[in-house]
Amino acid sequence: MDSELEAKILDILDRHRIMTIATLRPDGWPQATTVGYASVGLTLYFLCALDSQKAANLAHDDRVSLTIDHDTPDLMAITGLSMAARAEAVTDRAEAETALRLMPAKYPATTTLPMPMPGPDEVRIFRLTPVVISVLDYAKGFGHSDTITV
Repeated sequence: MDSELEAKILDILDRHRIMTIATLRPDGWPQATTVGYASVGLTLYFLCALDSQKAANLAHDDRVSLTIDHDTPDLMAITGLSMAARAEAVTDRAEAETALRLMPAKYPATTTLPMPMPGPDEVRIFRLTPVVISVLDYAKGFGHSDTITV
């Protein structure tokens, strides 16, 4: 991967806290939901309730699509990421605890959580490994994107 493109991807991941993730329901319909995330390099983590529809969907099919972006009043300042990724439930306790520590770190230090972070046994934590990443950057031209296969 081109180092400049990788730096842009990592910058976008670092500057944002939420993503829209689409999973596949057993009936074949996609289900898109907004979730918070944390990342280490190109690996993303998110959590959901143990009995959530997302967790059930991912037990059936580990493929996801996701987007990370923001609103801007300047059309030519649109940037964002679109990814196809594989989701895997995190079962290693040390990795789960690390992912849970990373989540609140995405928010300013002045923000306090209204409740304690859940423990690894109280939520389902997923690791997302990208397969294809598209970087949208209108500064390079209307609708411009660079796509890489990881």
